[in-house]
Amino acid sequence: MLSSWSKPGYRWDFNRTGARMVLVMMGVVGAGKTTVGMLLAQKLGWQFADADDFHSRENVDKIRHGIALTDADRAPWLAALRQAIAAWSASGTNAVLACSALKQAYRDELGSEGVVFVYLQGSYQLIRQRLHSRHGHFATESILKSQLEDLQEPNDAITVEVDKSPEAIVAEIIDKLKSRHLAYPDAAQNDHGTPPERDSRF
Repeated sequence: MLSSWSKPGYRWDFNRTGARMVLVMMGVVGAGKTTVGMLLAQKLGWQFADADDFHSRENVDKIRHGIALTDADRAPWLAALRQAIAAWSASGTNAVLACSALKQAYRDELGSEGVVFVYLQGSYQLIRQRLHSRHGHFATESILKSQLEDLQEPNDAITVEVDKSPEAIVAEIIDKLKSRHLAYPDAAQNDHGTPPERDSRF
């Protein structure tokens, strides 16, 4: 069930309410959450954060060794993300968060007024190919398989296929925000290439 602020046809007027928005780039490893999220944050002039940075060292070690995380492993991680979202809201900060948010229960925990999920959707073959070309990330192909098994596709998110360039994906996300009548706070109209600030407070 959609909250009033996310229903099609509802215009979330940030100038009137003083509210702020958090866009959550969700999807499996390799879908491009960080790349697309950083580019979108740069375009909008918003802050960017990567949920990977909120994992404990133990979780990172498990992922690096191809060990799937359990719900118990993810519980403190989700709590930290929820605190970050609350802090952004309290400080009036617009943010883009790259976060897998695979299960509906996780999205329910992170969701609140002003939080909008953007699902980066792609085939196993495409994402597997991308993972093989990546360097420096701790996730493995076995993690991709386990995440696809855990994935519960959302029915109320903005959905974008990732079989295109990051620039094209960002443009489609912005178009879909507009089509949902979401008056997102595009304060900067940022065409100057200014890198987004990355949140390191948490």
